[in-house]
Amino acid sequence: MGGFDLQGMMQVARQQYEAMQKKMQATVVEGSAGGGSVVVKMDGAKRILGVKIDPKVVRTDDLEMLQDLVAAAVNEAGRKVEETMKSGMSGMLSGLGLPGL
Repeated sequence: MGGFDLQGMMQVARQQYEAMQKKMQATVVEGSAGGGSVVVKMDGAKRILGVKIDPKVVRTDDLEMLQDLVAAAVNEAGRKVEETMKSGMSGMLSGLGLPGL
């Protein structure tokens, strides 16, 4: 009689979760705004690793525009982290062999 091995599935899930955590720590994405005039590097934990701002943007008198560009680049990088995490989670869940996932 074929049994439902919950303990085995939990072990597989734990291993896949740990692998996903390592992958996310190693993930680095870039978000940009203003045609690349502001670029933000972010890791999988959503920590900002760096910000590059084109000097031409800094020289303008419109500080509000620069602030908007930085915010937009950070938000784009955050979205990319989320997309990466979602695709990794769907792969992890499908590997469990659960019906309907």
